[in-house]
Amino acid sequence: MENSSQTGLSAEQLVSVKKSYFNILGLFLQQESIESRFLRCLLKWGIQLSLHTDDLVRSNLDIDRLTFNEPREKIEALYHLVYLINLDNIVEDVELEVATLYAEKLGFAPELVGELFKSIATAAYDQHNPASFQKEIEDFIRIYKTNS
Repeated sequence: MENSSQTGLSAEQLVSVKKSYFNILGLFLQQESIESRFLRCLLKWGIQLSLHTDDLVRSNLDIDRLTFNEPREKIEALYHLVYLINLDNIVEDVELEVATLYAEKLGFAPELVGELFKSIATAAYDQHNPASFQKEIEDFIRIYKTNS
């Protein structure tokens, strides 16, 4: 299992990110077919998270029954998306597409998602304090809603 000190997350936060990853994966697995570029992105994130079958067991999941479940904490789920995109410090267009599809499924307006991900693509990601990035997302959403 990946050392949480390498990720900048606590063990509990890493488990939470992995659960969000499985939820994203479940969304795409529910579709009739998955575009190969989306599948490559999802596989890359899984590898970067150092996923292991134990992660499925710990999450009480069966790979055959992975589905999308509406998360209670949508801003946290959005933060997890940002975290996944920045795992390798490279923001790829396909990652933004996958994240946008998921964020819209969470109920975020396409315009907000687009602006948020544009800001992510141009901002430096602070690997040493991922929690500060979560606060930036919350502030961004608050400001965006105020100005809309």
